[in-house]
Amino acid sequence: MASKAPARDRRAGSQFRTDAFQRGLAHWNRQRLSPGLPDDDWQGVLDRDLRMQRLEGGFMEELRAEVREEAAQAPTDVEGFIGWFEELKQTGPGQGDPLFPWLAAEADRDELRWFFEQEAAGEAGFDDLVALTQIKLPVRPKLELARNYWDEMGHGTAKGMHGPMLDALVETLEVRPVIENTAWESLALANAMTAMATSRRYAWHSVGALGAIELTAPGRSAATAEGLKRVGLSPKEARYFTLHAVLDVKHSEDWNREAIRPAVEEDPRRATAMAEGALIRLKCGERCFEAYRARLWG
Repeated sequence: MASKAPARDRRAGSQFRTDAFQRGLAHWNRQRLSPGLPDDDWQGVLDRDLRMQRLEGGFMEELRAEVREEAAQAPTDVEGFIGWFEELKQTGPGQGDPLFPWLAAEADRDELRWFFEQEAAGEAGFDDLVALTQIKLPVRPKLELARNYWDEMGHGTAKGMHGPMLDALVETLEVRPVIENTAWESLALANAMTAMATSRRYAWHSVGALGAIELTAPGRSAATAEGLKRVGLSPKEARYFTLHAVLDVKHSEDWNREAIRPAVEEDPRRATAMAEGALIRLKCGERCFEAYRARLWG
């Protein structure tokens, strides 16, 4: 049975690892990224955005400080870095977490609903993150992110888009994924991913973080799909997770070959940034899994 103590210990002394901060950042992200219309108070909005960007920057630098030493150990030559990156699938933070075998084999419908509600509320939108990250990237990485985005968009068909598949599962499970009911750890994960994708100083961090998702998601997605089908969902209803259990394997191979490899070949410094981004993503995920176990098993 998981203990709640470690999560409390990690929050001590940090203004960023709180419900209030992460909810405020999540609401700001939702507002600033939503399509809008001209506002007479645009100067006030800019003042608010500058204040929030400073807070977001402080949050990101705290996450970077947490992983900096480990990321500095990653090789900066191409072959060495690719090997280090791919090894994260086995040894990275949060990998092999006992939550997922339990979801596959033991969790009841309500427990799976709660887990999915947390995940859905903390979903930053992979398609949007890829689109934001690819701006002004070199040609080969840009093309790979474009191919990945096109898959996320169902190759131009609404029924194949991944986002609506997630929305359909929200309806099937009758959950209400809202910021106010979401653990700060889940919001922090989405907020960190959004920060890396929207700020160009963290663009290569975002490439690493998104690559880490493609690398590590298939096993978790397969376990979640298995649990959902075990409690009565049809293969079609569980399709979002079933699809990612298979498709992300190829996505990861392509991402490592076409996005990460040429980026490091061109500038070895990018390896360290991508290592930091990948570790930030995985450590945020690890915190989520611990929080979920504390709630579900406690």
